[in-house]
Amino acid sequence: MPAAPTIRPALQKTLHATKDQLYTTSQHPLPRFAFDEQVAAVFPDMIRRSVPGYSDILHMLRLITHRYAQPESQLYDLGCSLGAASLAMAQGLTQSGCRILAIDQSSAMIARARSCLSDPDLPIVLQQADISTQPIDNASVVVLNFTLQFIPPAQRLSLLTRIHTGLRPGGVLVLSEKIASDDTAEQTELEALHHAYKRANAYSELEITQKRAALEQVLIPETRQTHTTRLQAAGYQRCTLWYQQCQFVSWIAHA
Repeated sequence: MPAAPTIRPALQKTLHATKDQLYTTSQHPLPRFAFDEQVAAVFPDMIRRSVPGYSDILHMLRLITHRYAQPESQLYDLGCSLGAASLAMAQGLTQSGCRILAIDQSSAMIARARSCLSDPDLPIVLQQADISTQPIDNASVVVLNFTLQFIPPAQRLSLLTRIHTGLRPGGVLVLSEKIASDDTAEQTELEALHHAYKRANAYSELEITQKRAALEQVLIPETRQTHTTRLQAAGYQRCTLWYQQCQFVSWIAHA
């Protein structure tokens, strides 16, 4: 198998944006978090400063794609936001006849992703659509990178089952999520570490508190056991927890 391609610096603009200052002033009433134009404009900075290990996961998505992508197959980035995961997959793709379908319901995210991923050599097709109903077909790699947590819990099994049905034999799902713990002491410690991470990245107490409140009932985390039990129910044969930092984890689930 040929070596994975190196990162092209001109494409790194997907990882940079305006500084996130959305919650620097007190807001009354506080609107619910939404993937609108305001969030899209600062999203790379927001996720870099909020999600421990995010850049590590992107780096590994490149290597996972290099390992598992199959010739003449489709790869999916479901809930692609600005396309950082899609770009990582493209950088790891060495098999012929493949394309990456990058799908997001947010028109603001897709519009900005088009400007970030305008290189005609990239095998990425951007599409605004609801991933809850998106057909999955002839897939070798599917990525849900901190996306499932925004899907209503009652719809999550159906989505994972549809992905499994659309995977080729030997195909994989990469599922990255923020998790909760059913152990109170563990949950308290992980939350404290996560907030410390945000403070270290120059978020104020007001910003941390307001964003957390805005995300309530929008981002609904679940336990590790809930996720693995659901993946098994959806038909995946083996689930490997390959990454965790604080409350942020990632699995490789095999069809």
